[in-house]
Amino acid sequence: MDLQDLIIGYENDDLNLTQEILLFSELVKSGKAWSLQGHYGRMAEAMIDLKFIDKDGKVLKVPVED
Repeated sequence: MDLQDLIIGYENDDLNLTQEILLFSELVKSGKAWSLQGHYGRMAEAMIDLKFIDKDGKVLKVPVED
C-alpha cells in the first residue's frame, strides 16, 4: 500500500494496528503528520509516547496481534 492508500484505509477504519504504525511512521518521516488535520499530529504524538515510533518516524516496536 502506498501512503494515500494507507490514509484512506485509516479514514475508513480498515487498518490493523501494524498498518497504523507504519502509516504514522511514514507521516512523521515526511513531516506530513504535522501539516494534516490536527488528529494526525495528535495520533503521531500518541504513537511516539507509546514508543511504537520515535520522533524521527523510525518504527521501534510492533505489537503481536492475534
